[in-house]
Amino acid sequence: MTRSGRLLCALHLATSGGLAWTTVLEFLYGPRWAALLFAAASLVPVIAVVRETLIRDLRAAAARPGRPARTAADEVVHAELEAACCERWWTSLGVHHDTACPHRTRRSSAA
Repeated sequence: MTRSGRLLCALHLATSGGLAWTTVLEFLYGPRWAALLFAAASLVPVIAVVRETLIRDLRAAAARPGRPARTAADEVVHAELEAACCERWWTSLGVHHDTACPHRTRRSSAA
């Protein structure tokens, strides 16, 4: 995890601790509905920490040695290129196919 990611997780956990302490104080001296509200709010930063660690793990898994990780735009372009039938289909915007193309049915390129 990067330095900024660790700092962000530390801030999230500090916020969660502060909200948990406020929950205890509200439970002892305030209305119960406020205590329940602070208890629910103290879970949100914990969820953010879990999300940060999942993002870190996904980035580490996507990174390949010697190659940068693919972005979402790269994934879309790769999927579209894999779905293309033939050269003529590609250059005619999905209207015509080559004579040897197994997908001779007319396909629209409109999304």
